[in-house]
Amino acid sequence: MTTQSSFISHLIELRSRVLKALASVLVIFMALAYWAQDLYGILAAPLVATIPEGASMIATSVASPFFAPFKLTMVLSFFIAIPYVLYQIWGFIAPGLYRNEKKLVAPLLLSSTLLFYSGIAFAYFIVFPLAFSFFSAVAPDDVLISPDISEYLSFVLKIFFAFGVAFEIPVAIILMCWTGMTTPDQLRKKRSHVIVAAFVVGMLLTPPDVISQVLLAIPMWFLFEVGVVIGGWYTKNKHQDDDTNIDDDEENSIKKPNDDNPDDEAKPL
Repeated sequence: MTTQSSFISHLIELRSRVLKALASVLVIFMALAYWAQDLYGILAAPLVATIPEGASMIATSVASPFFAPFKLTMVLSFFIAIPYVLYQIWGFIAPGLYRNEKKLVAPLLLSSTLLFYSGIAFAYFIVFPLAFSFFSAVAPDDVLISPDISEYLSFVLKIFFAFGVAFEIPVAIILMCWTGMTTPDQLRKKRSHVIVAAFVVGMLLTPPDVISQVLLAIPMWFLFEVGVVIGGWYTKNKHQDDDTNIDDDEENSIKKPNDDNPDDEAKPL
């Protein structure tokens, strides 16, 4: 097979897998579209529970009551389809990986999905109630809190993305240790810098309040420590695999005399 035909076949396979991933999102969206309004009500529950009695969310745009729930449903459909999307990615790259690389990538794809979902759940169940309670408490008495539904959706999606990505820290650390970019020992020496960076990132990615900043910084620090421990374990196993491969190569290179030419036996004088 020529290089050009091989490249075209890879493009065809990539297109097929991308279409399958998009189709999975579309199927989930069609299944959830009927409950779009209910899904938005679930998303807005942490805010509605904290706003003063008699206040409610508003829509400043004519089409917002229709488009905001469906936008949420589309994003939710993608979040739900992430395992299948990652499976398609895995199916495309797996043939080009070595056996030891497959041992690393497959668990990382699964763990990255679970960590992303964990970050979203942490933001919804822990961060939102505390942050919205803080916002309601500090609001002036003569200000009626009536959030816009589109602005609220954009706000929570940013927070979901921020926490979902932040919870991927162990995966990033494991990859850096595996590829040799750094080592667990070097990361431990930079622990103080990492803690400061976690609070800075928490300040930039969360609302301007101390509660949200701390609630993001502390999990990032904890996940950093988890990533260092697991990264050390992966690095140790990688060195063992490399040593085993070297020993196997050395054994295969040592051949008995006359193995290549069995007819060339020592002839008597």
